[in-house]
Amino acid sequence: MGHREKDIKAVAALGERLRKFSRVMADSGSQSALWPDLQLAMEAASTQNPWFTLDDQNFALAHWGNLLEEKALQSWLANYPIPGSKAQTIGLVLAGNVPLVGFHDLLCVLLSGHRALAKCSSNDTILLPFLARELQRLHPDWQDRIEFTDRQLTGFNAVIATGSNNTSRYFEYYFGRGPHIIRKNRNSIAVLSGEETAADLEGLADDVFRFFGMGCRSVSKLYVPAGYNFDPLFTAFYRYRELTDHQKYANNYDYNKAVFLMSGAPMLDNGFLLLKEDAGLGSPIGTLFYESYKDSDHLASTLAQLSESLQCVVGVPEMGGMTPFGQSQHPALDAYADGVDTLEFLCGLTGN
Repeated sequence: MGHREKDIKAVAALGERLRKFSRVMADSGSQSALWPDLQLAMEAASTQNPWFTLDDQNFALAHWGNLLEEKALQSWLANYPIPGSKAQTIGLVLAGNVPLVGFHDLLCVLLSGHRALAKCSSNDTILLPFLARELQRLHPDWQDRIEFTDRQLTGFNAVIATGSNNTSRYFEYYFGRGPHIIRKNRNSIAVLSGEETAADLEGLADDVFRFFGMGCRSVSKLYVPAGYNFDPLFTAFYRYRELTDHQKYANNYDYNKAVFLMSGAPMLDNGFLLLKEDAGLGSPIGTLFYESYKDSDHLASTLAQLSESLQCVVGVPEMGGMTPFGQSQHPALDAYADGVDTLEFLCGLTGN
């Protein structure tokens, strides 16, 4: 069996185990008999970072389980060269806004034949290292291919760093002299026509509220036609009303509501979400921005100007949408962050 086949078999084995685990978790809420160590890791991750609820962690695990099927992996990797004999050390500076947000980068490094030197966000040091250890168990050749550190990265040949617009300036200074991918803030939007079905709006609710709206693929702003009726939207959103039972979300919602009230800013409030007309893209937690467009030409011009700042545009193709309603949190294996092909970058490094 060749190296690529062994790699795919190991990753697919992890995917199969994740699928079984997440199904049991969704049905019963407890997996202690099926994979007790993962159950404990999830609980520890939730204690470390209260934003990482067990439900959201299981959603992320289920998503990766569904992606990591052998045929899907073969199809994805068929477009890239088989790794060469010289492995490079790839520094990974990982975000920690949603569970397992750095797993795709780690997977790309391993499948391109390199070594990963990863620095996790301080908010997310448990779940990703756990899955990395499981990959090493399934694929002993990867025992020396993964290292996690909490120190400043040194000794790397290339780097992939994910952060904010502010941290990207530091990343450019520190990592810019060598091969690198440096990611900045990106936001996702939804484009509505007013003719969406109830099912469309139900899907949009998932795009908005999953991970408390903290992911780059979370819809943070709506573009709506002038005079748009928000009542059907609030009806579809109502099933997420229990978000305010989460203390950190409730604190953010209350704080932003107070700020808007004191400033006299007009807003719509359904008791768990503030809808505010705003030119910005990145709405704060507990808030969803919206902006009206005049006609299709106005909308097309607006989207063209925003293209470098957007991760996903949710909606029907006729309205400029590229991601169907309800699918923003289900990226495919080749849905690369910021539109930069991570595997192509890694396969192009010296030694491959």
